[in-house]
Order: sequence, then C-alpha cells, then structure tokens
Amino acid sequence: MSPRAACRLEALGFENVYDYTLGIADWKAANLPIEGEPPEVQLVGDATRPDVPTATPGELLGEVLDRTTEAGWDEAFVLDCDGIVAGRLRGKTWQKDRSLRVDEVMEIGPTTVRPGTVLEPLVKRMEERGTKLVAVSTAQGALLGVLLLADALSFLSGESPKQIWVECDGCPGGWKTV
Repeated sequence: MSPRAACRLEALGFENVYDYTLGIADWKAANLPIEGEPPEVQLVGDATRPDVPTATPGELLGEVLDRTTEAGWDEAFVLDCDGIVAGRLRGKTWQKDRSLRVDEVMEIGPTTVRPGTVLEPLVKRMEERGTKLVAVSTAQGALLGVLLLADALSFLSGESPKQIWVECDGCPGGWKTV
C-alpha cells in the first residue's frame, strides 16, 4: 500500500512524499506516534522514560559515574556511535578503577525490549526475576529509554506516566515531564 499511496500523493501535487518501506511495525517499534484507536492493552512505550544516563565506549568510568550519580541514577547504558545499545554500567562495575574506559568494564549486549511489547506480561517477568529496569530500543537497537518496574506498576494501576511524548508544529516532537 505504501508505494501506491506515495505515488498517488505525488500525482495529486504533494511534494516531499516518502515511501516508508520498513512498514508500520517498524514505525511502532521506534515508538513513533500513530493515529487511530489506541490499543486495548498497555504497551511498554507508554511507560518508557527517556531520561536514563548514557555513555560512550571511550569515556572514563569515573566521569560517567559522576554524571550518573548526579542525575539520581545508579545505572547507565553505553551507546555506540549510532546510538545503538552496546553495554550497561551498574552494580560492582562502579567500584572499579575510575580511570578505566567504559568499554573495558561494561556489561556487553544488555537485554532490550521494543516499545510495542505488551506491558503487563513483561512486568510479571521483571517481578519474577527481580529486574528493576530494562532498556527500550528500536528494532535496530537504538535506545529510546528505559522501563522502570516501579513506573510500570504505577502505570498499570492507572496512574499517568511521568513523561509523555508531545508533538509540536514544525518539530519532530519530544518527551515532556508531566
């Protein structure tokens, strides 16, 4: 449908028409806004927080620890040059020599979930495993944020999320604290 729709829009005189070849599933996996009826189930993307600290592989552990602690977190995610989740920093890793590079001490390849994942079963698994947070990424692995167990439980009980995605005229949108 997408190529035909793009062609039709161009024939009607629209300019800057794009054919998004990856499809709606990829669009949703990137947690991009969609129109229509909201899903009947709550999704991970509805409770995802984008404000998690990040680091690059070449940074010094001490600098990242200071920045992470100052932001009120005890974990950070390591992103490669394309914003892809490459690693995780937490727990005993922070006790290592502050002069070590992040890529020398990070946990490689942390688990990620997609924003279109149904929230409730994931929360149950997190509770069973004692997991307090999980990274949320696009299908290509780019970090969108994290799902905190506490936030997810609040959201499932009917509370509003702490941050929401807001669209604006002339911009791509962004996260806003509510």
